[in-house]
Amino acid sequence: MKKIKFLFLLVCCYKFVWGNHLPGTMQTESQKLYQELKLEGIIGFPAFQQAIAGYNKFSGNKKNHLLALIDFTKPSTEKRFCVIDLKQKKILFPSYVAHGRGSGEKYAVSFSNQPGSYKSSLGFYRTGNTYSGKNGYSLLLDGLEKGVNDKARERAIVIHGAAYADPTVLNTQNRLGRSLGCPALPPAISRQVIDTIKEGALLYIHGINNPHFYSSSLSG
Repeated sequence: MKKIKFLFLLVCCYKFVWGNHLPGTMQTESQKLYQELKLEGIIGFPAFQQAIAGYNKFSGNKKNHLLALIDFTKPSTEKRFCVIDLKQKKILFPSYVAHGRGSGEKYAVSFSNQPGSYKSSLGFYRTGNTYSGKNGYSLLLDGLEKGVNDKARERAIVIHGAAYADPTVLNTQNRLGRSLGCPALPPAISRQVIDTIKEGALLYIHGINNPHFYSSSLSG
């Protein structure tokens, strides 16, 4: 009987001390925000949950309230990109996005950090400056995860607009066109998206069997 009372008191003390720091509570908060943003149908909850967990590792940049998200567990025939304004709790620019031709056909199933792979890379990126190149108005990306996406600049992985990323191509084929590894957006929204997230916002790209990259490369 004394052992039972002791265990009961121990559990009560644990709850009192840790309160909202319990892992289950953290997950509930993520679910609550996910539902409030009405992300279902654009970004899957696993992608969102992982993005928020990694996002919390960052602070201090001037666009800290903006988080761009790509969920490559979804096919290119569906919207799988958006920008989230975490301050105003709004979804901006829900859109289609193309993946690299080396990553797969309708689905992106293979990812790489290597030049010449023509594959998309997963993980967290910081947006940089804009420039006009062979793909028009484009946004530089800095991969933040060593061995995962840190060769983004070397590989010229940028955000840009592309006709093959426009959903009208789905009228004649069962997938979007594919890039050389860049997350390419429909031309109609690409400039507006780029101008919104340039110079300091975070981008997170989630994929099939995506490990928790941020826990090892962004910890500390």
